[in-house]
Amino acid sequence: MQTRFILIQTSHAGNVGAAARAMKTMGFDDLVLVAPRWANVLRREETIQRASGALDVLEKCRIVDTLDEALDGMTHLCATAMTPRDFGPPTTTPREHFAQLVAGMRAAGPRAGGISAAELADQHAVPVHAADAAFLSAAQTGVAFLFGSERFGMRNEDVYRCHACLSIPSNPQFGSLNIGAALQVVAYDWRLALGGFADAPPLPQSNAKLADAAQVSGMLTHLEQALVALEFLDPAAPKKLMPRLNALFNRAAVTQEEIHILRGIAKSILQIPGARQFAKPTPVALASAAPEQDRQTSG
Repeated sequence: MQTRFILIQTSHAGNVGAAARAMKTMGFDDLVLVAPRWANVLRREETIQRASGALDVLEKCRIVDTLDEALDGMTHLCATAMTPRDFGPPTTTPREHFAQLVAGMRAAGPRAGGISAAELADQHAVPVHAADAAFLSAAQTGVAFLFGSERFGMRNEDVYRCHACLSIPSNPQFGSLNIGAALQVVAYDWRLALGGFADAPPLPQSNAKLADAAQVSGMLTHLEQALVALEFLDPAAPKKLMPRLNALFNRAAVTQEEIHILRGIAKSILQIPGARQFAKPTPVALASAAPEQDRQTSG
């Protein structure tokens, strides 16, 4: 099914580039400009910079004089506006409307514009009344999203031509969105309604081995000496610092490689001239070292 984004009387070249970028990130490339301020807007430096690599969308983009030309082949039109219009189409959120639209296409069966099973996954289905199914299935040829100018938005007569008016939920005290930002939200919600993209493959699991209790204990003794050398830890009044660090490393599930890094840091601290003379072990360190000394003696 064809999806088209239409910008009407755009006055800032950068917004055209931002729109192209937003479209490409969601897998769309049909952009039409209606009477933009700049005739060469697609070649302006600001447009190209804001497109940030979506040059293929700009190359395919068409510039037309009238909205009628931009709507050629489109059968379901969605206006975008902050506030409802008198006598205009029903105002709804993009996500709510798209759920109904996709459900209508499901109800229309295989003739619904070639929508694949993946695009019409069951989790996106919502109940649709039989009377609405025929209307919603009219989107099978093409869906167009219309965005007005930066200063004035969409004209009432253009909104009246649409089947729905999309309003993005936002802060009631400050609901104004830049065109590029608004288009990104609409494109994202529409892509989700169509089934979204496949999740990125999970990162390969690390084969790093976890440190055992003896390695953690040895690292803590080494770290304690370094903290004493830095005069961060008072061996006469150690309080609960080392038990807290012990609990921290237990929660972190440190690996053997990370133990080596931490011990390397402690070693470097103790190599600072004059540091080692302060590195007197605390009673906690002496107690943890006693079993090791006993093993050496018994050996």
